[in-house]
Amino acid sequence: MTITEQHGRTYAYADLPALMGRMTGDEKHGPAATSTLDVLWVLYDRVLRVGPEMVADPARDRFLLSKGHGPMAYYAVLAAKGFVPADWLPGFGSYGSPLGHHPDRVLVPGAEIGSGSLGHGLPIAVGTALGLRAQGLDEPRVWVLIGDAELDEGSNHEAIAFAGPAGLERLHTVVVDNSSASHARPGGIAARFEAAGWSALSVDGRDHGALYAAFTAPHPGRPHVVVARVEPKNA
Repeated sequence: MTITEQHGRTYAYADLPALMGRMTGDEKHGPAATSTLDVLWVLYDRVLRVGPEMVADPARDRFLLSKGHGPMAYYAVLAAKGFVPADWLPGFGSYGSPLGHHPDRVLVPGAEIGSGSLGHGLPIAVGTALGLRAQGLDEPRVWVLIGDAELDEGSNHEAIAFAGPAGLERLHTVVVDNSSASHARPGGIAARFEAAGWSALSVDGRDHGALYAAFTAPHPGRPHVVVARVEPKNA
């Protein structure tokens, strides 16, 4: 596994459960967190052009965590990659800690948005991609991670319907599908995006090789979505 060094300490993927284990307390939303762990690691370890030294760099990729109501995996990956000190983790959710139950972009280095309220991340990502295009910033990519239950929210479908015809090629969405949605979609999640002109792939959300291949698949002229299937939330 790829390793990274932070404050003199080297971290690998195998260390993430222990980093998550430092975060205790109520309202941990454990299944919501663990469902995103592999997606987050592959993105931050192999795909995203970001780092602690780039948090204000206009050329950085933008990663937006919309599925923010279970942020333990996100915080663990940020700690492993040196964005936040690992010493912050035990204070998760406590008074005065920057690591709240929902990430706060003002308090968490590397967090692009405050999140946790379902349905906001993808519309914000569409706006971010449009803003970068308007500024002539053609290199940064915009990534947003949403949960399948967020597709119950109409705001996401408006964003999906707009992004395809707008040709937002720099926009990438990852849907972590742990069978939490209340309303099934005929043909599956990927079909909804494809109908709106997106490039779409569905993969095993625990298979790092498959995730990397899907994340880096070419999709000229179209936004791209990867549906990462994981075990059901209540399994």
